[in-house]
This record gives sequence, structure tokens and C-alpha cells, in this order.
Amino acid sequence: MNSPAEYALVLVAGLGSGLLISTVGFASLLSFPVLLAVGLPPVVANVSNTLGLTPAGLSGSFGYRRELREHPVVTTIVLVTCAGGAVLGVVLLLALPPGVFAAIVPYLILVTCLLVGAQPTITRLLRRARPPAAETGEVPGRTRLSVATTVACTMVGVYGGYFGGGSGVMMMAVLGFGADLEIRVVNALKTLSVAAGNVVASVMFVLIADVDWAAAGLLALGSAGGGYAGALIGRRLPATLLRSLIVLAGITAAITMLV
Repeated sequence: MNSPAEYALVLVAGLGSGLLISTVGFASLLSFPVLLAVGLPPVVANVSNTLGLTPAGLSGSFGYRRELREHPVVTTIVLVTCAGGAVLGVVLLLALPPGVFAAIVPYLILVTCLLVGAQPTITRLLRRARPPAAETGEVPGRTRLSVATTVACTMVGVYGGYFGGGSGVMMMAVLGFGADLEIRVVNALKTLSVAAGNVVASVMFVLIADVDWAAAGLLALGSAGGGYAGALIGRRLPATLLRSLIVLAGITAAITMLV
């Protein structure tokens, strides 16, 4: 970053990404391309992006604290699996050659864009297929996750540690398959999963990775406020238009990187 305009752009990207983390969970598709656009190498951009968006996940989780208390068992599982999975994700990111990351990121972005676009349909179909909680004997606040769903949560954590873009949307899809929860609770758990993965990855990155501290600091400054504000509006936000814009932006970013 070499100009005040680039500094301002990264700060605004942090604010917008914070809002997205607590709403539709697709923040890195806004902030990551911005870091690339201001000249950061892909791996450094990914590391700095993770550090910069960690405050958004924490502030957003605090904003959703009421929803997270409703299902303490599921909340604990999501927290532990995503934090543990992120460790492996960071190891993969730092162990593989930088060229591997640069080569696969566009495809990761395209896949997660498809998930964003398909998520409402998938969720609707899954809710029709699952019996209501009253028929399964589940007690409110004591929802359990199957082994398969727990493993899937762990894999989302691995992906979050490796790249993270779209990990929140993946978590929403996983919980749609594995738990009969209200969408506001799923949104809260999605935000917590992003926070858990980012905290673990950030600690590891600070110790062993190259960080652009200016970029990470500006993202953090913007994302902290954006994450909390997003939680306040996330219970009511109609996401259809926003989701469409995110898909368009993500496809554009992926095509740009491929070209």
C-alpha cells in the first residue's frame, strides 16, 4: 500500500467485511480481493486478511450472545471443531508452496459463490426433509449434532484456517443438514465458527507467518465495528439482494485472478 486512497479502501473493506461476517458470512470475498488490488502477495494477503477480520467475528459473536446461549451443546461443538480444524488449515497453508495457494484460490472462490447462490434452496429442501423437533424428541436448548455433522464442522474449520472465504456459508449449509435450528441461531453459530477459526489462525500467523501489519490493522479497525453492527441487523436483514451482489463480486474476483 502506497497511497492514502489505498489505506482508505482497506479500511472501508474492513467495515464492509465485518458487516458481512455477521450477516451472510462471506466477508473474505470483499476484503481479500481488495488486499490483492493494493499489491499484497496472495499468501500475505490471506494471512493479513485473517488477522484483520478476527475482531469482526468476536464482536459479531458478542452481538449474537443471546442466540448462542439457546443451544449450548451445539455452540460448544462448533467452537471446538472449528478452532481445532483451523490448526490443520494453517499448517496446510504454510506448508504448501505459495503457488499452490495462488492457483486454487480462484476455484475456491467460485465454489463458495455457488454455495452462496444455492444456500436458500438447499436450506429450504433440507428443512422439508427433516422431521420437526417435536417428532424427534429434541428438547429446546439441547439439540445434538450427529457424528457426520461434527466431522463436517471440523472440515469447515480446516477450510477456514486455510482460506476462509465462504466458510461461514459452508457452516450454514452444514448446520442445515445436521440440525433443526432457527435461521437466526444458525447465523449466530456461523459467526462464532468464523471467529473461532480466525482466532486460532491469527495466533499461529503472528508467530510463524509474514503479516502486512498496516493492512491487518486497518481491516481490524473497520471490521470490529462492522461485525457488531452486522449482528444487530442480521436477525432481520433480507439477504437476497446482498447475496446476489456477493456472488457477482466473487465471480468477478475469481475471473480476474484467473486472467
